Amino acid sequence: MTSSAGPQEDGDRRNVSDAAGVVVLGACAAWSLISAATHDGRPEGVLLAILAVAAGYAAGRIGGALLPVAVPCAAALAGVGLTLTVPHLSPGPQLVTPLGHAGATAAVLTLATGAACCAAWSASAPLLRLALRLLAAGITVTAAVLGSTSGFVTCSTVLVCSLSAGHLRHRGVGIAGLALAAASVTGLIWAVAGNVVPGGLLTWLEGQLTGHRIQLWQDALHLAREDLALGVGPGRFGELSSTATGTLLSDGKPHSAPLQQAAEQGVVGVLLLAAAFCWMLFALWRTARPTPVALTAGAALTALAAIAAVGNALSFTTVSVGAGLLAGLATARPIAVESTQREDDVRTRGDQLAP
Repeated sequence: MTSSAGPQEDGDRRNVSDAAGVVVLGACAAWSLISAATHDGRPEGVLLAILAVAAGYAAGRIGGALLPVAVPCAAALAGVGLTLTVPHLSPGPQLVTPLGHAGATAAVLTLATGAACCAAWSASAPLLRLALRLLAAGITVTAAVLGSTSGFVTCSTVLVCSLSAGHLRHRGVGIAGLALAAASVTGLIWAVAGNVVPGGLLTWLEGQLTGHRIQLWQDALHLAREDLALGVGPGRFGELSSTATGTLLSDGKPHSAPLQQAAEQGVVGVLLLAAAFCWMLFALWRTARPTPVALTAGAALTALAAIAAVGNALSFTTVSVGAGLLAGLATARPIAVESTQREDDVRTRGDQLAP
């Protein structure tokens, strides 16, 4: 399940995925500025999120190259520590469940579980690998103890997917399945906002998500239809949504990343958000790291996408940094492995040239 490609091919893979990331993130930043300039929006939040993802990705690539086991383990512990010591994770009005910080808590714990599982797959010692998997299981239990039902479900899903990834020989199938899962959740959210789901299912979803959240989604879809190309401008949903303005304590978010993009940045914004997620999956597909590491990180990022589709998790800088960090850790090429591979290549060439 490890890569048998040479250093040149591995380098080409990294260059292609890195170039794609630069293009996608740059386009996201440029479009937010264009949309904001057209409708007098406030793009600072979008730009901060993009910067956080890029910084986390760079840090993950560096840390994963130097210490492929210690750094993801430390990241997992840091995620748990942040959840326990900084319960609200951001300034501003703190809303009650389920429209408050619950999504951010679930997201951080999910990313922490993914990091612990990636560290376990990167470890060579059986006892260390077992300890890291127990850490991932402990994070899952922590989510349950904190009362984060969504966090417990997503952490459990990531843990199960990580264990199953060891038996999957072709990562392309797994990556395609993750992309399909994210698209299915997004499609369901869009259908709920458009009120095109069966009555029984809609009633059940209202009980789980609250009618207030669904009203926010409907407002976002209505605003998106007013300007399909550019949207109403970044940061303007809170002042244009009748549901948000009629709420005593509102964070001005529709609590759905795809619908927020549609409302504030139009169809192009939605496509760019999807492109950013697809870039991460593409980078994981092209990485020279073992398949279980790539699929574990992909499962955690897909779970994050599902959380963000029904909440405001991406509004928290901690979550954006964590997503980029996990992607960077899973696509980094450990220096020790690369040095060993180069020594083997040099030895092989010497044997071939020997008389």
